Amino acid sequence: MIGNSPAVDAALKRFEGLYPEVIHLSLGRVQTALEALGRPQDRLPPVIHVAGTNGKGSTCAFMRAMAEAAGLKVHVFTSPHLVRFNERIRLAGEIVDDARLIGWLDRTYEAIRGQEITHFEATTATAMLAFSEVPADLLILEVGLGGRYDATNVIDDPALCVITPVDFDHKAFLGSDLRKIAGEKAGIIRYGRPVLSAIQRKVCDDVIAAEAAQMKAPHYRLKAHFIDAMPEDLGLIGEHQRANAALAAMAMQLFGNSTRITQDAIFEGARTATWPARMQRLKPGPLTALVPGVELWLDGGHNPHAARAIARHLKQQPGKTVLVSAMLASKDATGFFLPFRYLKPDVFTVPNAPGHRAAEPEALAEAARTAGLEAVTCESLEAGLKAAAATGADRILICGSLYLAGEVLAANGEPPV
Repeated sequence: MIGNSPAVDAALKRFEGLYPEVIHLSLGRVQTALEALGRPQDRLPPVIHVAGTNGKGSTCAFMRAMAEAAGLKVHVFTSPHLVRFNERIRLAGEIVDDARLIGWLDRTYEAIRGQEITHFEATTATAMLAFSEVPADLLILEVGLGGRYDATNVIDDPALCVITPVDFDHKAFLGSDLRKIAGEKAGIIRYGRPVLSAIQRKVCDDVIAAEAAQMKAPHYRLKAHFIDAMPEDLGLIGEHQRANAALAAMAMQLFGNSTRITQDAIFEGARTATWPARMQRLKPGPLTALVPGVELWLDGGHNPHAARAIARHLKQQPGKTVLVSAMLASKDATGFFLPFRYLKPDVFTVPNAPGHRAAEPEALAEAARTAGLEAVTCESLEAGLKAAAATGADRILICGSLYLAGEVLAANGEPPV
């Protein structure tokens, strides 16, 4: 199966011995690492910093496509990866190759040897080092978790901060108070630097506005006419992607002052953007061969907000859809399945990708039943696909986990490029 090269795995594994005994959200550890590396965060191209609960990856993908359509060289940092760690670091348009990645990982390890640091913090420092040494016109920097204490939040003077829709997720770290969650996301706002916000629930909008006012940061909100102006043939599928494309378009106009990045480039990028595991139809491969004659789709959405968007899209599709799902144990499984209750898809629950705290298939099936759906447990992804196809469905949607999505793309021979 496709995955990290053994050499990349070995370079990454050395960071595992540096974990603190108790992991808490903090900037101190990553700041110490960056000091040891010579403060690469001070030598970056202009940064667009992106936080939020849903749509971060898609918005980043649209922004990259729009900026590249305008002829800009674009770095991108995203997480988690799906198949290979390299996907997290895109240098001037290309996913980092093994040789350079290993070199930067080695340098980071030597600089921080003996320091307590999390894996994400160490690899974020590595990404900063890489971005500082390869010329580009723009760095799109996606928050990993939260915002205020996320390892990416070490940029003092971003060109623009973007906050995508805020909702519930990562409750173990961010809690279940939406106001506090919004406050964590708004923590990326910097003094005097512009911030652009998606259409938000009022409680979240109020928090973001208050933070922007306190930081004297010009606050822009996504306008409905930007959504209406997006082309019909977007590169990413689903009505919800129109709002993500519009947010990216407005960000590009704010970043480029409406001159450097033209409307033609914005529309071209909206049409050509790609982002794996977001309503992605799988190509012919080993997994699709298991379900001949059935459309096989993949979406990594894993919280209620994402499920609502998926369900709205499926409602518009003809024929019968069934779900094959896995999820982390920490996720709100019932909340994820509730938006599907009017569509009544059969649900087949499977084990998640190994190495993660996965929900047991039976517990996940019970959550689906609580949401009013029929659910069956299966011993493997392959068994789930075959059982789903046996229902006579027109399409199967694999959903609920980015880790499962990565396993699916690897198994079907479709790694992100």
